[in-house]
Amino acid sequence: MIKRTLYFGNPAYLSLKLQQMVITSPSKEGEAGKGEVRTIPVEDIGVVILDHKQITITQGLMEQLIDNNCAIITCGSSHLPVGLMLPLYGNTVQNERFRNQIDVSLPLKKQLWQQTIQYKIANQAAVLKYVTGDVHKNMYVWADCVRSGDVENMEARAAAYYWKNIFPDRPDFTRGREEAEPNNLLNYGYAILRAIVARALVASGLLPTLGIHHHNRYNAYCLADDIMEPYRPYVDKIVYDIVSEGGTFELTKEIKVKLLSIPTTEVLINGKRSPLMVAVSQTTASLAKCFNGESRKLTYPEMT
Repeated sequence: MIKRTLYFGNPAYLSLKLQQMVITSPSKEGEAGKGEVRTIPVEDIGVVILDHKQITITQGLMEQLIDNNCAIITCGSSHLPVGLMLPLYGNTVQNERFRNQIDVSLPLKKQLWQQTIQYKIANQAAVLKYVTGDVHKNMYVWADCVRSGDVENMEARAAAYYWKNIFPDRPDFTRGREEAEPNNLLNYGYAILRAIVARALVASGLLPTLGIHHHNRYNAYCLADDIMEPYRPYVDKIVYDIVSEGGTFELTKEIKVKLLSIPTTEVLINGKRSPLMVAVSQTTASLAKCFNGESRKLTYPEMT
């Protein structure tokens, strides 16, 4: 079952009762008593985004959410995600899988990174076809040329071309966290995607910290950043659709609603249609199999 992504952008009191999240809104000015109260089964929730300074969440609810492998994202004053809470224990054979992950050989890591970048570039090529209507054969050539470990950095070559062409009406666009709009929309979408991937990694009994390529002593989610790479183009496509509609690039409620559709975005994986959140779980399960020696191939979605 696809889990729900809940966004809270207004004052609220979030508590737990009978395995249900109880959402209590403040009463309107001049009205006595509590405001609106509604409930949602905790087992239906996959991601919770907290984006207001006057949100209170009880310890009991947080514990229940974490026990149900829910990712909790907190946003700062800029309304961009600044924190992520995940379960410490998400799988019954976690210790064994941790050991397999720690002991994985460097050649296997390089092969897995090769597959990851090949899928990423191919999916970027599909986005460019969607944007321009043309087949960008050079992207597929670069995908085919990715070697073990991507030692020739085909990822960077493809990225330079990709970002130059994805927003035709913004030829000077530069991709960067601190760069001009619509980078803010991409940042927000990627933060949601990162939480989805990190959650799935924990559920598969893996450490989000130990990457197959990314290594940063200050980054607790190196493996999540690795595995999310072929999924980034799905976020890019949503952002392109928002940009092509014109209007503001501010993170309005309407735009956030569109970006919050990322978990339910339909993808093609293993020849079948699936919500992105479910597909990510298939990818992380395939990664666990690679780490324990059952397979040497990752399962990623393919954009068409």
